[in-house]
Amino acid sequence: MSQTLTAPTTPAGPAASVPGHSRAWAVLRPAAARLGTALLVLLCTATVAFFLVRLSGDPVKVMLPPDATAQQESVLRHSLGLDRPLVTQYLDYLWGLPRFDFGNSLFYDQPVRAVLADRIPATLLLAAGALVVTLVIALPAGTIAAMRRGKAADRGVITAVLIGQSTPAFWVGILLILVFAVGLHALPASGYGTFAHLVLPSITLAVYSVAVVARLLRSSLIDVLGSDHIRTARARGLGPVRTVLRHGLRNASLPVVTVVGLEVGSLLGGAILTEQVFSWPGVGQLTVQAIANRDFPLVQGTVLLFAATFVVVNLLVDLSYGLLDPRVRNSR
Repeated sequence: MSQTLTAPTTPAGPAASVPGHSRAWAVLRPAAARLGTALLVLLCTATVAFFLVRLSGDPVKVMLPPDATAQQESVLRHSLGLDRPLVTQYLDYLWGLPRFDFGNSLFYDQPVRAVLADRIPATLLLAAGALVVTLVIALPAGTIAAMRRGKAADRGVITAVLIGQSTPAFWVGILLILVFAVGLHALPASGYGTFAHLVLPSITLAVYSVAVVARLLRSSLIDVLGSDHIRTARARGLGPVRTVLRHGLRNASLPVVTVVGLEVGSLLGGAILTEQVFSWPGVGQLTVQAIANRDFPLVQGTVLLFAATFVVVNLLVDLSYGLLDPRVRNSR
């Protein structure tokens, strides 16, 4: 008695593409969820900024002289669109956001987008300089402290970290100006345009970030150096430096990358005080001026810009986890 063996049939047509679509959706779903969360955060930030900035007072009082009449105030308020219902102003503001239309600056009489575009390069340059200072100092300091745990080098790094985290940025900036600009005449105290102008503001802005990154790298690297695969690498004859560089830093990099990403946003936000101290013509200084002038559209634009920076950086850091740690990539 014989049986006829038939080959299994392979589904064809649209059904065959279902597994492929499922795999693609499994990859895209986390990114789509994070993108949706990011958009929701930006919407909430824009809403809070819109309503809170209007609690600071009437910009018409700032723009007109003290002896202005009520009719002059009424005419200016109407020309600025501030006499419309608050809900109408809010809906118009939301309608312009997808088109990157943040309204016109009340003080500069220009689109907020154009005013921000003039100041963003200076802030990005300052943040980039501070990030370079942070990485150049914090990565070697944290690594050395972990490798020399409990010794003089480790205690020195820990002391410097505590000082850096407890010292206000504006005080650091003033101290650097007194030493290098007033005392030594080596660097300019303020201004913008050359590398010499960038040095002191970058160091000032990077002090806190250096302390945070160095401390976290030291702690993470100490945990990694006590793991089994590090002991195995040492048993095979690898020296301490090669062991740390080849096996330790990669495994300790995940929390460090997270903090560095957060610090990038903090560098942009923290530039407000630093730009004021060094008269740096960036978004931070523009934000202070906009608040003083009660320039509602410009304040809303700067707040949304800082929020978008944090959101984008956090999203990129989250997506980079899979490149650094295969376990994270495989779990998604």
